[in-house]
Amino acid sequence: MSIIIAGHLLVDPAKRDEALQQTIEGMTATHAENGCVAYAFSADLIDPGKILLFEKWESAEALASHAKSQHLAEMQGKMGGWGITGVEILKYEIASEGPLR
Repeated sequence: MSIIIAGHLLVDPAKRDEALQQTIEGMTATHAENGCVAYAFSADLIDPGKILLFEKWESAEALASHAKSQHLAEMQGKMGGWGITGVEILKYEIASEGPLR
């Protein structure tokens, strides 16, 4: 069973580019984790105050290991400077998957 984490953070638009820059090191470290299929923070191209988050994990165990990682703790520490005004992040447990078409 795959795990998908998807959502967004609402940030001060003046700090969005700085916030995204601060995610690069954590994204790079997370990509190297066992069980990480995808992990990305990205800018919403319409809303200048929105950062999108997408993660895909091979298992709940891989996600749990990520939650304990030092690089995630360091990135979360930086988030206080982003001017966050809202967060919506959801977890999806995927029983099956296949091509769109």
